[in-house]
Amino acid sequence: MKNNPVPTVLVVDDVEINVLILEEILKNDYTILTAGNGVEALEVLHETKVLPKIILLDVFMPEMNGYELLEVMKADTTLRRIPVIFITTSDSESEALSAGAVDFISKPFRPEIVKLRVKNQIELKNYSDNLEFMVLEKTAEITATLDNMLQAMANIIEYRNFESGNHVKRTQFFSKALIDYLIESSSVYADELQRLEPDIIAKSVTLHDVGKIGIPDKILLKPGRFNQEEFDIMKTHTIIGKNIIESILTPTETLYLKHCRDICYCHHERFDGKGYPRGIKGYDIPLSARIVSLVDVYDALVCARVYKPAFSYTEAQRIISEGRGTQFDPLLTDAVLAIQDTFQEIAQQNR
Repeated sequence: MKNNPVPTVLVVDDVEINVLILEEILKNDYTILTAGNGVEALEVLHETKVLPKIILLDVFMPEMNGYELLEVMKADTTLRRIPVIFITTSDSESEALSAGAVDFISKPFRPEIVKLRVKNQIELKNYSDNLEFMVLEKTAEITATLDNMLQAMANIIEYRNFESGNHVKRTQFFSKALIDYLIESSSVYADELQRLEPDIIAKSVTLHDVGKIGIPDKILLKPGRFNQEEFDIMKTHTIIGKNIIESILTPTETLYLKHCRDICYCHHERFDGKGYPRGIKGYDIPLSARIVSLVDVYDALVCARVYKPAFSYTEAQRIISEGRGTQFDPLLTDAVLAIQDTFQEIAQQNR
């Protein structure tokens, strides 16, 4: 079994004798890095292959003092995790702790106190890191289980509603292609899509028709168009889907489940407000659902159904174009028309 690596300690002080004393105290137990001020410390932190387990940081230094360095570290997602012990005089201990240090070491140095404070904080850091790893591991396990369950539900719909073939897969690929184009072309939606996490949106698309699990077979599998009563029942799949997703929402809603719910509930809403189930319009419709609304219709157009043959790609483009600003978000419509070659390739490869 491999031995655990020796922890690294970074000592930052502009007084060379202080650095030498601390290095002498700690060298038998730790790998020591040194810097003469905050600027040098940042250079060390960015260049070292192994980040220190802890930093011993002097308060008063030229160029960048200890407080300034700590503020810079707080703004960095990686460096903020490194605990800092301030090297202080007795009259600055309170200020040092208030600034965010985990502990302090007073001058003049007492070797046993230095060793104990460093040892205790490193043990706390190791415990915290291990605990966080276990939490992340368990969260990943739960997320994978949830993901598999939701994908299984999507597959059930695919098996029941067999006339649509690879509809679920195609709508996911269409959505991903559209999102990628919107981001790469720096559209007005690029920043919003990045915040919404494109990969999670694409994964959520597969659940857009999960509510059809609650639609009777005699309607879902009807080989022809619906009458008004049947259509009213079919429309409830949006509400059923929302209710299914909400029934498994955790106390803290994940972005994945939020997208699933928004898409299930709103992918049949229209930009002009004439859709269902709520009749909301425009930008009140979640962006993820506006995307699925468009690609869902596109797929229905270019693929055969029991009640109609497949339209040509040219005819599908014309129909999509006619829905610009009424059925569909205008900017999304323009984007779909701009990447028709990609859409055609996806459709042909996933018949």
